[in-house]
Amino acid sequence: MVHKKQGAAPPPPKPPGRGALRAYLFADPVSHTLSPAMHNAAFAACQLPGAYEARRVTPPDLGAAIAGLRMPGTLGANLTLPHKERVLAHLDTLSPAARAIGAVNTIVHRDGQLHGDNTDAPGLLAALAQAGDGGHRPAAVLGAGGAARAAVWALRSQGREVWVINRTPEKAAALTAELGGAARAREDVPWSEVGLIVNASSAGLANLSQTPLPDFDFTGLPPEALIYDMVYKPAETRLMAEARAQGRRAENGLGMLAHQARLAFVRWTGCEPDIEVFFSALGQGARRA
Repeated sequence: MVHKKQGAAPPPPKPPGRGALRAYLFADPVSHTLSPAMHNAAFAACQLPGAYEARRVTPPDLGAAIAGLRMPGTLGANLTLPHKERVLAHLDTLSPAARAIGAVNTIVHRDGQLHGDNTDAPGLLAALAQAGDGGHRPAAVLGAGGAARAAVWALRSQGREVWVINRTPEKAAALTAELGGAARAREDVPWSEVGLIVNASSAGLANLSQTPLPDFDFTGLPPEALIYDMVYKPAETRLMAEARAQGRRAENGLGMLAHQARLAFVRWTGCEPDIEVFFSALGQGARRA
């Protein structure tokens, strides 16, 4: 196990030479991802000789995959299910946000050292602001994994009241004990006060018939409430469809995906492409999928 220190993000790399730069996504499963389209478009926009590749990495193979990021020319990697919490033991330093959240979605490589960061949290806040979330009413977060930890930390950083609902109540209780908010059973949430629901679970990702809130009465929410599903494929999940059918606003996770990806790319390269580069690539990727 590598000793982990807290530290500031490493400085951006010097302008690259002739060698191609590389970055990756490590996930299991990985077939649903649209991340390569975004990052390869960003390399092109920044006129950098780089390539981004999605790789299926199972939990037993995670250590070897992370070790490979120390190779020259490798900028780092993104992580998603099921690696965001498991990866902590393989990194040299953590950003304050990653340490507080206890989950990493972005690894930055500098001179053989691997720095863990979390761009999910600021990416979510940017996406919610873009979606018109008012930010003043309490929020309900569904799930208690790495994505939920980022959501709770981000929402709590706004001073917002947050209730966490999970199939395993003990995991929700452990999360809120660390990050704040309160673990609640679904029936104990005062839904008439909730202005935001964030689905940070995998429900609806692999099985289109799944929803984290079966038989839910969305009309019990305030009229301006927003349902934000971090799942982005399919473009409309069952959770979103049922919320819209009952007159409530619902958005998928494409906005968060784009914003967190841009933040990761900036950390890797120092180049700051416009967010529209990422949204445009997502539209193209969605049409090809």
